[in-house]
Amino acid sequence: MAKIQDGGAPRVGRRTRVREGQPFPLGATWDGLGVNFALFSAHATKVELCLFDEAGETELERLELPEYTDEVWHGYLPEARPGTIYAYRVHGPYEPEAGHRFNPNKLLLDPYARAIVGELKWGPEIFGYTLESEDDTTFDERDSAPMMPKCRVIDPAFTWGRERRPAVAWDRTIFYETHVKGFTKLRADLPEEIRGTYAGLASPEVVDYLRGLGVTSVELLPIHSFVNDGPLLDKGLTNYWGYNSLSFFAPARRYARNPPFAFAEFKEMVARLHDAGLEVILDVVYNHTAEGNERGPTLSFKGIDNASYYRLLPDQKRYYINDTGTGNTVNLSHPRVLQMVTDSLRFWATEMRVDGFRFDLATILGREPYGFDEGGGFLDSCRQDPVLSGVKLIAEPWDCGPGGYQVGGFPPGWAEWNDRFRDTVRAFWKGDEGQAAELAARLTASGDKFDRRGRKPWASVNFIAAHDGFTLNDLVSYDEKHNEANGEDNRDGHSHNLSWNHGVEGPTDDPEIRALRERQKRNMLATLLLSQGTPMILAGDEFGRTQKGNNNTYCQDNALNWVDWQGIDADGRALAAFARKLIALRQSFPVLRRGRFLTGTLNEAAGVKDATWLTPAGTEMEAEHWDDANTRCFGLLLDGRAQATGIRRPAGDATLLLVLNAHHDVVEFSLPEPPQGQRWQLLIDTNRPDLEEPEPFEFGHPYMVTGRSFLLFLLRPERGGGGILATARLALLAGAAPPPLPEGEG
Repeated sequence: MAKIQDGGAPRVGRRTRVREGQPFPLGATWDGLGVNFALFSAHATKVELCLFDEAGETELERLELPEYTDEVWHGYLPEARPGTIYAYRVHGPYEPEAGHRFNPNKLLLDPYARAIVGELKWGPEIFGYTLESEDDTTFDERDSAPMMPKCRVIDPAFTWGRERRPAVAWDRTIFYETHVKGFTKLRADLPEEIRGTYAGLASPEVVDYLRGLGVTSVELLPIHSFVNDGPLLDKGLTNYWGYNSLSFFAPARRYARNPPFAFAEFKEMVARLHDAGLEVILDVVYNHTAEGNERGPTLSFKGIDNASYYRLLPDQKRYYINDTGTGNTVNLSHPRVLQMVTDSLRFWATEMRVDGFRFDLATILGREPYGFDEGGGFLDSCRQDPVLSGVKLIAEPWDCGPGGYQVGGFPPGWAEWNDRFRDTVRAFWKGDEGQAAELAARLTASGDKFDRRGRKPWASVNFIAAHDGFTLNDLVSYDEKHNEANGEDNRDGHSHNLSWNHGVEGPTDDPEIRALRERQKRNMLATLLLSQGTPMILAGDEFGRTQKGNNNTYCQDNALNWVDWQGIDADGRALAAFARKLIALRQSFPVLRRGRFLTGTLNEAAGVKDATWLTPAGTEMEAEHWDDANTRCFGLLLDGRAQATGIRRPAGDATLLLVLNAHHDVVEFSLPEPPQGQRWQLLIDTNRPDLEEPEPFEFGHPYMVTGRSFLLFLLRPERGGGGILATARLALLAGAAPPPLPEGEG
């Protein structure tokens, strides 16, 4: 039987005028005269608006929303102003077997709240059922208000001044994944009060570093308001990454210098980064919420309309579909839930002016009840939306549900994290057999996955390391994960890391091992930044940041995760300079970031191939070379002339040769004979990272390619060299002046 009960009475009573208001927009909207409140719930029987004092501690009044239009409860308070603290109590059937979990004793956050006040306090009061019974069909009558954060009405006004979106072209985009707090918490050159905040990330010192490195787009781990998990708090840990969203419109207060002004501080950060030409990309989590499964707390969606907001088992609606591995799955098949997510995205793209989004477990967003569909409701909504179709959309194209792995399966307009690139590059430089053919596909933007429906090479977001997994330094320093600090007996995190410690687990003073590790870092950075597609760098990888072998630092809000700026040693500074050099070369030569997929076929108009694969003997690779499991050294010739699409050749094109050698021994590599009047110039040799000028190479003598090294050659005229040589020289000189780093101890 359905059970309906009233929540406890407010502590203080008064009378406020409530008008009918409008069912749109959803949320709490100040119009200059009052505030309109609108809340979607298809199955509620009554909705009460609860008003609190400025501290969010005392409930002053409880007002029933007077109107119900198109499944939206709404009312207008002419006396309300920005700063009003509020939340909801929603009445309806408590019938878990039918998917309904209404309990007006539980205070609920507005899904559209722009600002959150206070912190969640874990206790039995926040659960809709009697927690002590361990039976989620029971009904708990305790008031959760003292344990709950509340919502605050905001004034969205902000003076943007001359702010302009950088609008970085996809072919020039280089993502830099970082964490608002962790990136600046240990910056000793910043005032202490802004370290770890939005203001810290927007400080001149940090902005100068990012610009000096050469990245274009700062990709931030989740900044939507999120919850610290109770079990983590019990172990003295916390949710650091932030993949536990509770509010899709409110920026996290924890990253604000002055928490009540998080909304404005976030906007100022965006404005300052934009002023420096840097894009802001948000990592967003719309696939699940912090409310967990049937045993989880009732904080917002579960108490507002559980049967609408979440995917429930068709025949057992008491239980949740768990395609996320976190307990629940947001139901993007419901039109109002779909509206909430797209409203949220438009809000961040317009009101907050961010430049794009990386979608956590994005397969879920494209999954309908029958499975993943690249023409599903959410993906179609983004594609046709005049706002969302104009920002960068990046999918993490997998989840743990059926058919969850969808790399290459998203529709036109989307880019995707390419884990095939990550795993293949790691395996190749580790020395695994049979990687040559696979690597060839990854170096050329994974056309086998993405070359369809007019998609472009930028759709492949290439990366070696990300927040989840080993850092680049740890990838070459550890064979095994070391997650003991997480309190799960090292059972958490992936064990298949394709890492190699080069003979010693962890740090070592052995000079040979250290030298090889540094070269391997350079090899992987070179592979990342000189491949076709869109590169993404994990913050700190450019100077060898370590997490001491922990490959699952989601719960470590401490120095293990924070970027150690003071600990950057001489090797780290040299690596940062090398990374800057690679970025400058990538941006200097269009042939490294083509707008079309390389095919290896003859360009009839230019009379050349766009890509030619070479053996160490200088001959073209044949099937037997690709099939040979011991093939670990080969070259990729990129002929800039093949970029021409008409009579005129594009300005600044060049012919480049990439040589990769994953053998542990030196390999003699014969460069192809240059056309008459031209010669090869060496630009990059990862065994010689300090090379500052293009070095001429005499044809007819094989180049001795050091074991485990990456080379880049430029073809240019013997005399002069014109713009191409000047471009190369400027790019190398840019690397000679590394991005400004704080003075470290190393």
